[in-house]
Amino acid sequence: MGPGGPGSGWTLAGTLLVAVAASMVAGGEDCLWYVDRNGSWHPGFDCEFFTFCCGTCHQRYCCRDPLRLLTERQQRHCLAF
Repeated sequence: MGPGGPGSGWTLAGTLLVAVAASMVAGGEDCLWYVDRNGSWHPGFDCEFFTFCCGTCHQRYCCRDPLRLLTERQQRHCLAF
């Protein structure tokens, strides 16, 4: 048994697989316009290559962290509610 215990290699591999899949899916995920908590309107913007829209309904930015990904579908849901 290695230092990480049984299955620890699979956990890392699974995390990497999710990260790669999210970045591939998010290739066209740019930030749509939004209204912040103060009611100020912010125009949409494009993220650079290998980055995607992250944040919340009221604050958006570009990042590389797939766990913070905010898809265009989620962004449209923010606009509806």
